[in-house]
Amino acid sequence: MPSSSSRSRVPVRRSPRPAPRGTNAVTPPRERPLAVPYAAVFGFLLAVEVLYLGWLVWEPEPAVDRFLVVPLMLAVSAALGSVLVLTGRRGGWAVLALAAVLALVVLLGLVFLLGALGGTGTMWAAALLLVGPLVTLVLALRRPVREWCGNGRARRSPGGRRGAGSAR
Repeated sequence: MPSSSSRSRVPVRRSPRPAPRGTNAVTPPRERPLAVPYAAVFGFLLAVEVLYLGWLVWEPEPAVDRFLVVPLMLAVSAALGSVLVLTGRRGGWAVLALAAVLALVVLLGLVFLLGALGGTGTMWAAALLLVGPLVTLVLALRRPVREWCGNGRARRSPGGRRGAGSAR
């Protein structure tokens, strides 16, 4: 007749290594924060806005000069910052924030210039264009965006290219 004891007579096998405490041995991949795609979208919108201002500079006299190169450089830096933020590369938030600050300074100068020249209608239209760089700057400086771009390696979304097994 079998024993009625609740304990088994077979010894329990234990690993010589202690189990990790407080954390799971396998951590799931980190999910992209919600502010990151918005920062990238507003960065691309900032690039389009700066390209529009560059087109306004270029239209009266089609020639490549320093007044056209500045908006082109700002647009490229905004687009580059957006791509870096979206992929989670180190320093992406700083590139995007710098492009937003420079665009904000240029647009503020334009607003003050138009106000000093007495063009109130065009001044308010230029003041409305300040929304793009301002929102881009606010989103790029948020903590989730900075942490997403924090440690220098690209992060894949959950369910990336590789399966659960090793590629070897």
